[in-house]
Amino acid sequence: MEYVTLNNGIKMPLLGYGVYQVKGEECERCVLDAISVGYRAIDTAQSYGNEEEVGNAIRKCGVPREELFVTTKVWISNGGYENAKTSLRESLRKLQMEYIDLVLIHQPFNDYYGTYRAMEEAYKEGWIRAIGVSNFYPDRLIDLCNFVEVKPAVNQVETHVFQQQKQAHNYMVKYGVQHESWGPFAEGRKDFFTNPVLAGIGEKYEKSVAQIALRFLIQSDVVVIPKSTHKERMMQNIDVFNFVLSDEDMAIIQTLDERESLFFSHYDPETVEMLTSLHR
Repeated sequence: MEYVTLNNGIKMPLLGYGVYQVKGEECERCVLDAISVGYRAIDTAQSYGNEEEVGNAIRKCGVPREELFVTTKVWISNGGYENAKTSLRESLRKLQMEYIDLVLIHQPFNDYYGTYRAMEEAYKEGWIRAIGVSNFYPDRLIDLCNFVEVKPAVNQVETHVFQQQKQAHNYMVKYGVQHESWGPFAEGRKDFFTNPVLAGIGEKYEKSVAQIALRFLIQSDVVVIPKSTHKERMMQNIDVFNFVLSDEDMAIIQTLDERESLFFSHYDPETVEMLTSLHR
């Protein structure tokens, strides 16, 4: 596994395992499978409803806790200083850990400054090792970076070959925030896994479309957290550190960028109404 060093000196795996929409016993099995084939970062969230299963798997996996990197996220309905403070302790309890490696604000809504203050407090107390945000567009990220004590270490945003987030990435670099991708396969939209450009490049390197897509992001200095419930695909997704895409192939993949979301926009009022009405 290769690592990136965050702005506070903490090392984070460049590739991890995401558990969005993986529930119950299946989640526990998948996390155990992922760790067994070499994953050392696990990404969950309060709103996923599977923190306890992630904790169960980590407790059973046999890998020392200090070798693992666990991320969770504070949901909108837990926003504000007091609510966030309570929910962070609840996440710690569900994960069955003495500390959490990374906590993110899941969405830039509700009193996210209050939420961030609660996270800063936990960070200073030492039971959260790094703090950051998720789904913060450049305007919100710049605002936050300028008015907090502890600069966010990570911003996790939709990033894949069709939405490469080049402008957002540049601002993350400027403010020392690590870019992390959610949805690196675009959840299969736009016939992702049969894309002829990615497939053609894959033939050259004897790699799958998924492997080419992940390698492209990693070489673009983006942390990735692909999800699969199949062990053989987990093994394939982590097998991306033994080849390097040429500058020419990187440039070809960059032309796939459509510069817009395949999922939602925070500038769309109906999307904001939907997200802010959801309770974890």
